[in-house]
Amino acid sequence: MKSSLLIAVALFLTGASALLFTSCEEKPRSATEAVKDGLNIRENEKAKDAGEDLKDAAKDAAEGVKDAAKDAKEAVKDATN
Repeated sequence: MKSSLLIAVALFLTGASALLFTSCEEKPRSATEAVKDGLNIRENEKAKDAGEDLKDAAKDAAEGVKDAAKDAKEAVKDATN
């Protein structure tokens, strides 16, 4: 039972950390930047695309961790009842 609680706490802390990383605001893009992005002609295009992909992956991971933490919380709740 203690190991389930430790797992739940670990998942919760991991999820909270992931949410902190994904909650950073990005600056608004100009219309020119949006057009250049669409045409793939921005400066350092590959690096910017990689950063955008990384941001999307972090959001997906945060959602996965959040779901896992919720499941672990429910499992701990069920185990204690």
